[in-house]
Amino acid sequence: MKQQSLFAANDLATQPLAYRVRPQTLADFAGQQQLLGKGKVLREIIESDQLPSMIFWGPPGSGKTTLAEIIAKKTKAKFVTFSAVTSGIRDIRKLMKDAEANRDMGGKTIVFVDEIHRFNKAQQDAFLPFVEKGSITLIGATTENPSFEINAALLSRCKVFVLQPL
Repeated sequence: MKQQSLFAANDLATQPLAYRVRPQTLADFAGQQQLLGKGKVLREIIESDQLPSMIFWGPPGSGKTTLAEIIAKKTKAKFVTFSAVTSGIRDIRKLMKDAEANRDMGGKTIVFVDEIHRFNKAQQDAFLPFVEKGSITLIGATTENPSFEINAALLSRCKVFVLQPL
Protein backbone atom coordinates (compact mmCIF):
# COMPACT_ATOMS: atom_id res chain seq x y z
CA MET A 1 0.00 0.00 0.00
CA LYS A 2 1.32 3.40 -1.02
CA GLN A 3 1.58 6.02 1.71
CA GLN A 4 -0.32 9.24 1.02
CA SER A 5 1.71 12.40 0.73
CA LEU A 6 0.81 15.58 2.55
CA PHE A 7 1.30 17.30 -0.79
CA ALA A 8 -0.83 15.04 -3.00
CA ALA A 9 -1.73 16.92 -6.20
CA ASN A 10 -5.14 15.25 -6.48
CA ASP A 11 -6.33 16.66 -3.15
CA LEU A 12 -8.78 19.48 -3.89
CA ALA A 13 -7.60 21.43 -0.85
CA THR A 14 -4.12 21.76 -2.38
CA GLN A 15 -5.41 23.20 -5.66
CA PRO A 16 -5.26 26.98 -6.15
CA LEU A 17 -8.43 28.80 -5.13
CA ALA A 18 -9.14 29.90 -8.70
CA TYR A 19 -9.15 26.26 -9.80
CA ARG A 20 -11.43 25.17 -6.95
CA VAL A 21 -14.06 27.85 -7.60
CA ARG A 22 -13.90 27.70 -11.42
CA PRO A 23 -17.43 27.45 -12.90
CA GLN A 24 -18.37 24.02 -14.27
CA THR A 25 -21.48 24.93 -16.31
CA LEU A 26 -22.75 27.82 -18.40
CA ALA A 27 -25.27 28.57 -15.64
CA ASP A 28 -22.39 29.10 -13.18
CA PHE A 29 -20.30 31.20 -15.60
CA ALA A 30 -20.19 34.88 -14.59
CA GLY A 31 -20.08 37.70 -17.11
CA GLN A 32 -19.90 37.68 -20.90
CA GLN A 33 -23.69 38.07 -21.18
CA GLN A 34 -23.19 39.65 -24.63
CA LEU A 35 -22.09 36.16 -25.79
CA LEU A 36 -23.63 33.76 -23.29
CA GLY A 37 -26.95 35.32 -22.29
CA LYS A 38 -30.19 33.57 -23.19
CA GLY A 39 -30.52 33.45 -26.98
CA LYS A 40 -27.03 34.86 -27.59
CA VAL A 41 -24.85 33.43 -30.32
CA LEU A 42 -22.16 31.62 -28.33
CA ARG A 43 -24.66 30.04 -25.93
CA GLU A 44 -26.71 28.75 -28.87
CA ILE A 45 -23.60 27.32 -30.57
CA ILE A 46 -22.48 25.54 -27.39
CA GLU A 47 -25.92 24.18 -26.48
CA SER A 48 -26.49 22.84 -30.01
CA ASP A 49 -23.01 21.22 -30.03
CA GLN A 50 -22.41 22.72 -33.50
CA LEU A 51 -19.11 24.41 -32.79
CA PRO A 52 -17.19 26.23 -35.50
CA SER A 53 -13.48 26.90 -35.15
CA MET A 54 -13.17 29.98 -32.96
CA ILE A 55 -10.82 32.29 -31.13
CA PHE A 56 -11.55 33.64 -27.64
CA TRP A 57 -9.86 37.02 -27.30
CA GLY A 58 -9.84 38.82 -23.97
CA PRO A 59 -7.77 39.99 -21.04
CA PRO A 60 -6.37 37.59 -18.45
CA GLY A 61 -9.07 36.39 -16.08
CA SER A 62 -11.98 36.99 -18.46
CA GLY A 63 -12.92 33.29 -18.65
CA LYS A 64 -11.37 32.06 -21.91
CA THR A 65 -9.97 28.81 -20.52
CA THR A 66 -12.96 28.25 -18.23
CA LEU A 67 -15.29 28.61 -21.19
CA ALA A 68 -13.25 26.05 -23.14
CA GLU A 69 -13.45 23.62 -20.20
CA ILE A 70 -17.23 24.08 -20.03
CA ILE A 71 -17.42 23.32 -23.76
CA ALA A 72 -15.29 20.22 -23.18
CA LYS A 73 -17.82 18.92 -20.65
CA LYS A 74 -20.83 19.79 -22.81
CA THR A 75 -19.71 18.55 -26.22
CA LYS A 76 -19.93 15.04 -27.60
CA ALA A 77 -16.59 15.48 -29.37
CA LYS A 78 -13.19 14.29 -28.23
CA PHE A 79 -11.63 17.32 -26.51
CA VAL A 80 -7.85 17.80 -26.58
CA THR A 81 -6.00 20.57 -24.77
CA PHE A 82 -2.84 21.73 -26.46
CA SER A 83 -0.22 24.09 -25.08
CA ALA A 84 1.30 26.66 -27.41
CA VAL A 85 4.17 27.05 -24.98
CA THR A 86 5.32 23.41 -24.77
CA SER A 87 4.23 21.86 -28.09
CA GLY A 88 5.99 21.69 -31.43
CA ILE A 89 5.09 20.79 -35.02
CA ARG A 90 5.77 17.08 -34.38
CA ASP A 91 3.15 17.14 -31.59
CA ILE A 92 0.69 18.91 -33.88
CA ARG A 93 1.16 16.31 -36.63
CA LYS A 94 0.56 13.42 -34.22
CA LEU A 95 -2.55 15.11 -32.88
CA MET A 96 -3.86 15.69 -36.41
CA LYS A 97 -3.26 12.06 -37.38
CA ASP A 98 -5.31 10.97 -34.34
CA ALA A 99 -8.03 13.53 -35.20
CA GLU A 100 -8.31 12.25 -38.77
CA ALA A 101 -8.61 8.66 -37.53
CA ASN A 102 -11.35 9.82 -35.13
CA ARG A 103 -13.14 11.58 -38.02
CA ASP A 104 -12.89 8.42 -40.16
CA MET A 105 -14.73 6.59 -37.36
CA GLY A 106 -17.48 9.24 -37.33
CA GLY A 107 -16.18 11.23 -34.36
CA LYS A 108 -15.33 14.90 -33.91
CA THR A 109 -12.21 16.35 -32.31
CA ILE A 110 -12.01 19.76 -30.68
CA VAL A 111 -8.52 21.11 -30.07
CA PHE A 112 -8.15 23.85 -27.46
CA VAL A 113 -4.95 25.90 -27.76
CA ASP A 114 -4.32 28.24 -24.84
CA GLU A 115 -2.06 31.21 -25.65
CA ILE A 116 -2.40 30.49 -29.39
CA HIS A 117 -0.64 33.78 -30.15
CA ARG A 118 2.60 32.18 -28.91
CA PHE A 119 2.63 29.72 -31.82
CA ASN A 120 4.96 30.79 -34.60
CA LYS A 121 3.77 31.01 -38.21
CA ALA A 122 4.89 27.44 -39.07
CA GLN A 123 3.05 26.00 -36.07
CA GLN A 124 -0.11 27.92 -36.97
CA ASP A 125 0.23 26.81 -40.61
CA ALA A 126 0.32 23.18 -39.46
CA PHE A 127 -3.27 23.53 -38.17
CA LEU A 128 -4.66 25.12 -41.33
CA PRO A 129 -5.30 22.09 -43.60
CA PHE A 130 -6.99 20.20 -40.77
CA VAL A 131 -9.27 23.11 -39.91
CA GLU A 132 -10.09 23.50 -43.63
CA LYS A 133 -10.92 19.79 -44.05
CA GLY A 134 -12.96 19.69 -40.88
CA SER A 135 -10.69 17.13 -39.22
CA ILE A 136 -10.63 19.34 -36.13
CA THR A 137 -12.55 22.20 -34.61
CA LEU A 138 -10.00 24.67 -33.27
CA ILE A 139 -10.63 26.79 -30.20
CA GLY A 140 -7.83 29.22 -29.50
CA ALA A 141 -7.49 31.55 -26.53
CA THR A 142 -5.42 34.70 -26.67
CA THR A 143 -4.86 37.92 -24.80
CA GLU A 144 -3.38 39.52 -27.94
CA ASN A 145 -5.28 41.01 -30.86
CA PRO A 146 -5.80 38.03 -33.20
CA SER A 147 -5.68 40.30 -36.26
CA PHE A 148 -1.99 40.85 -35.59
CA GLU A 149 -0.94 37.61 -33.89
CA ILE A 150 -2.85 34.84 -35.71
CA ASN A 151 -2.04 33.72 -39.25
CA ALA A 152 -4.55 35.47 -41.58
CA ALA A 153 -5.52 32.23 -43.36
CA LEU A 154 -6.21 30.46 -40.06
CA LEU A 155 -8.01 33.48 -38.62
CA SER A 156 -10.29 33.68 -41.68
CA ARG A 157 -11.57 30.18 -40.87
CA CYS A 158 -12.40 31.02 -37.23
CA LYS A 159 -15.07 33.06 -35.54
CA VAL A 160 -13.57 35.56 -33.09
CA PHE A 161 -15.40 36.10 -29.80
CA VAL A 162 -14.28 39.07 -27.72
CA LEU A 163 -14.51 38.52 -23.96
CA GLN A 164 -14.78 41.61 -21.79
CA PRO A 165 -12.97 42.13 -18.46
CA LEU A 166 -15.01 40.87 -15.54
